[in-house]
Amino acid sequence: MAAAGPNFAPMPSLRCRGPWAILPLLAGMALPWHQANAQPARLLRAGDLDTLPAAPGARMPYGPDSLQFGELRLPTVARGTRVPVVVVIHGGCWFSPYASARNSAALADALTRDGVATWNIEYRRYDHPGGGWPGTFRDIATATDHLRILARTQPIDTSRVVLVGHSAGGHLALWSASRRRPPLDPALITEAPPLGVRGVVSVGGISDLREFYGRERQTCGNPAVESLLGAPPDSVPARVRAGSPIERLPLGVPIRDLAGAQDRIAPLPAREAFVQAARRGGDDAELITVPGGHFEPMAPTTEGGQTLRQTIRILLGLPARTDPAAKR
Repeated sequence: MAAAGPNFAPMPSLRCRGPWAILPLLAGMALPWHQANAQPARLLRAGDLDTLPAAPGARMPYGPDSLQFGELRLPTVARGTRVPVVVVIHGGCWFSPYASARNSAALADALTRDGVATWNIEYRRYDHPGGGWPGTFRDIATATDHLRILARTQPIDTSRVVLVGHSAGGHLALWSASRRRPPLDPALITEAPPLGVRGVVSVGGISDLREFYGRERQTCGNPAVESLLGAPPDSVPARVRAGSPIERLPLGVPIRDLAGAQDRIAPLPAREAFVQAARRGGDDAELITVPGGHFEPMAPTTEGGQTLRQTIRILLGLPARTDPAAKR
């Protein structure tokens, strides 16, 4: 069987063309060694994000469990100035071995250097005691609402908050943005009323739990959705309605769905379906596709990372700003 694809172009026939006919062919093949042997750049992996430099944040608890904490990073501001806040939620298929708050620390640090405060939160995943349904959801809600308490002593402006989540964290960010829309499942109601937000950015996020359930084994490699919900989606339809962002539309805040063109966890058809559904419900929803795969947008100096940072600033009402260290 003949090989197919761009790396297997057929060789031109030399039959009946004489011995000199091969010279143009050889000239065309005489590429510099580094070009002839160049390999396509590898897409980033989760572990790559953990190695990116990030200044440490101030670790502060929002609950009694050792995993209920956030890292607060503050820009240098004049006395009396309050700055907008970005809540950053890491991903990892809602499963602790895959990611932690370190995975999103570089983005949080870059945003702080851009002049905004960041609250990079950790939370219990489904394999932790108290995680899954409803604990994982409640952790995100409590951590977000905890900004009100932080504002008592920190120079943050709780009227200017944007939620940003990556992968499974994108799901949680979208869900958290929906909490002000009734009805909310009783198991997910927290003591404090939901904090209002200016917008939400899902970065390679999972916006439809039913849709993702059909392909989770090829991406997460484990029973992610049913572990998060406590049962397969069809067995707990009320939990799906309460916890799946596409079932919670309209969110009532601007939505930006951003992902790499080669993202397999958040493929374009799934993203388009969510954005179209949000628009039908009346939401200001926008699809943004950047170069790279699932993790490139979370690396702050990539082209995707720069686009993400600008998108966040615009949602906060701030002018777009780029980093001179940016690279493709």
